[in-house]
Amino acid sequence: MSATEATEHDRAEESVIAAGTEPQPAPGAAPPQSPPLVAKAAAELVGTAALVAVVVGSGIQATELTKDVGLQLLANSTATVFGLGVLIALLGPVSGAHFNPAVTLAEWWTARRGGAGVTLREAAVYVPAQIAGAIAGAVLADAMFGEPLVKWSTHDRSAGHLLLGEVVATAGLILLIFGLARTDRLRFAPVAVASYIGAAYWFTSSTSFANPAVTIGRAFTDTFAGIAPGSLLGFIGMQVVGGVVGLALVALIFMPGRNAAE
Repeated sequence: MSATEATEHDRAEESVIAAGTEPQPAPGAAPPQSPPLVAKAAAELVGTAALVAVVVGSGIQATELTKDVGLQLLANSTATVFGLGVLIALLGPVSGAHFNPAVTLAEWWTARRGGAGVTLREAAVYVPAQIAGAIAGAVLADAMFGEPLVKWSTHDRSAGHLLLGEVVATAGLILLIFGLARTDRLRFAPVAVASYIGAAYWFTSSTSFANPAVTIGRAFTDTFAGIAPGSLLGFIGMQVVGGVVGLALVALIFMPGRNAAE
């Protein structure tokens, strides 16, 4: 390769990197292989466990450091933003970094006609892994701070305005994720999703659980981030409603365009 050709090749690679896309494989080359399902399940379990450990652990730490509820929420939300962003960046290439049955089921629904996304078999593996990971994460956080490993939360969160907050939080999350997918900007997901969750901590009345698995896990700890078992059904039901609303908004806002000649 001549010096001129090498320079042009380097510039082409720089353009690819700047665009945030991966180079296409050469014709005839073997396509990149998808990780095995066991690896994807492990990523979902570990990722969800780490996420809940961050949420619960930072909540416990915050209540030990200050009695100001505003500062407690600030500490809790800040830790969650950074933790979630890192986990998505790390595990996204393996499983898609769902950590959330609402996201998994929404992706399966959109892919059920042969499009990109998880299969029914993958979804059936992801969801139990996420729930098990969430419970493990809550237990781990309690263990790190000397709390009872399992103590049902007494934080009632059944008020109607909190349930409305969960619809809004989940709908916004689904709209964001699938909107990024529709516009080919999923490379921004670590920052965008973490930022949205951080903001939703503050602008929703429920502090944005927006995740059935995380909701279940947080019932196992009677600490700052907990939720009473009696509130689970209402929260999860509203998260399902929010997921449906989010998908409807994606279909409406990002509907395919038409040719000008039509």
